[in-house]
Amino acid sequence: MYDFAIDTGDKPALFRDLCGAMDALTAGEPDPVANMANAAALMWQYLPDLNWAGFYRLVEGELVLGPFIGKPACIRIPLGQGVCGTAAASHATQLVEDVHAFPGHIACDADSASELVVPIVRDGVLIAVIDLDSPRAARFDATDAAGVEALAALLATRL
Repeated sequence: MYDFAIDTGDKPALFRDLCGAMDALTAGEPDPVANMANAAALMWQYLPDLNWAGFYRLVEGELVLGPFIGKPACIRIPLGQGVCGTAAASHATQLVEDVHAFPGHIACDADSASELVVPIVRDGVLIAVIDLDSPRAARFDATDAAGVEALAALLATRL
């Protein structure tokens, strides 16, 4: 149904195109679960070297597993714990080159070596976090963080 022209040649172009594709996928769709599911699939399809891509939603004061692609995952994460809980509590992106060195890391998948978690915030209120894991150490950099932050900003208006 959807066939996007995504430039995977360089990261800025990749994230620009991903934002355009995400916009097209979520425009006019009011269901947040459907939008998160398509967003997870889009990131999984076009971002290389991932072993998990998805969402944790804020539900009654804790993070609860949302749509994702990858191995089965932890269902609930307390705010302030692990990489996702830290991103959620601080409302700040967490770019972790070596998850094994992150204090309190929650190992849902033993194959994960690096992680990027970006909070989705609307009007100062946390909605969810985007969680990307890679089996490769130091997989994510500042360009990835900025690109996923742009995706999160778009999704904040669609969730």
